[in-house]
Amino acid sequence: MELAFRPMKTADWNTVAEIYKQGIETGNATFQQEIPEWEVWDKGHLTSCRLVAMVEDEIIAWAALSPVSSRQVYSGVAEVSIYVNNMFRGQKVGTQLMKKLIEESENTGFWTLQAGIFPENESSLRIHASLGFRVIGYREKVGKMNDVWRDTILLERRSKRVGIG
Repeated sequence: MELAFRPMKTADWNTVAEIYKQGIETGNATFQQEIPEWEVWDKGHLTSCRLVAMVEDEIIAWAALSPVSSRQVYSGVAEVSIYVNNMFRGQKVGTQLMKKLIEESENTGFWTLQAGIFPENESSLRIHASLGFRVIGYREKVGKMNDVWRDTILLERRSKRVGIG
């Protein structure tokens, strides 16, 4: 399977939202429980480093970055979101998309990518670890979802290209 990558467009939102919905439905991808409107999602994510992965003309995965802070000192730090269509999980799509996202983020000047992942999301933890993310913390009962307290594992990846890794 040959993947192509391109920047996400506003017109991609319906497909991106459907893939996001599939992730939400797993119960182990995000604390988000409903698909936001495009405007809300757009406002919460950086305009750079929004990517879709495609097979032929079909979007099968997406990735985007969110700012961790509005303070200038954190301008090179972002949080990763990456989602793969159910039909393409287990086929290294997430790994290839994450590699592309890392490349794009470094070209844009990001020096640290971070992720908060549920411990139950073992495939996401493996993908992140295989691409240089390291565990930096464990947040116990950090959020309550469906009346159940959930933990997250915090990971980060420092860029070697931007000069601090």
